[in-house]
Amino acid sequence: MRSFVLLPGFMCDSDLWTDMVLDLEALGSLHYGNVYEDSSLEGMAQRVLADAPDRFVLVGFSMGGFVARVLTLMAPERVTGVAFIASSARGYSDEERARRQAGYRPGDRPPPAAGTVTTAMGLHPDREADPVLLDRLRNMQRRLGPEVRKRQAALIRRDGYADLERITCPSLVVACRQDRLRTFAETERMAQHLPRSSFAILEDCGHMAPLEKPKELTALLAAWLHRTGL
Repeated sequence: MRSFVLLPGFMCDSDLWTDMVLDLEALGSLHYGNVYEDSSLEGMAQRVLADAPDRFVLVGFSMGGFVARVLTLMAPERVTGVAFIASSARGYSDEERARRQAGYRPGDRPPPAAGTVTTAMGLHPDREADPVLLDRLRNMQRRLGPEVRKRQAALIRRDGYADLERITCPSLVVACRQDRLRTFAETERMAQHLPRSSFAILEDCGHMAPLEKPKELTALLAAWLHRTGL
C-alpha cells in the first residue's frame, strides 16, 4: 500500500487537504506531517520523520515544500518520491523574515487590523474575496493560533537550489499560473535543478492550489505516480 505524507503551508492545518482526501485515499494512505511545534526546517523534518511510515511519497505545499526538501535529503532511503506544490527553494532575506514575524502579508502589505481581512493575496484575483475560501483560511489561522504563527514565521529559509540537485528520487514540481505569493520563475527553477523532475502548471489558480483546484491537483499527482511507477 502506497503511503503519502502531506506537509501544509504557512498557517495551514489539515483542512488544507480536505477537498483532496477522497481522491488521494484511492491512491494510498494519508499521513499529516506535524509542522507546528518547531521553529526550524530541520526540527520540522525530524518530527515528521519520527511519525512517518517506513517509506512514503512526500507532498509539500508552499512552506511544506521547504520542509520536504530538507526531509528528503535527511532520509533519502525513506522518501520514494517528492512533490513540491507552489513552493520554492529561494532564500528569504532577513528583511522578509522580519516582516513575516511582524505579521506582514506577502507582498509587503502591512498587517490588517483585526477583523478587517476581506481579501487574500494567496487566492486567484477572481477568488480573493470568496467568502467560503476566506473563512477556511481564517479558521485555519485561528485554530493554529499565535504560538504556531510565531514559530513558523521564525523559520530561516536559506537558498536551497543546489540542495535540490542531490535529490535523486522522482520529483514533481507544480506551479500555479496566477500565484501572487510565489513567482513562476522560482518554482520553475526548482524543476530545472531536480535530477528526475516533472513540471506541471495549474491554470486559473492562485497560490492556494489544494483549496482552489483540488481535483486538478490530485489528477496531476495521480498521473505523475503512474508515469514514474511510484
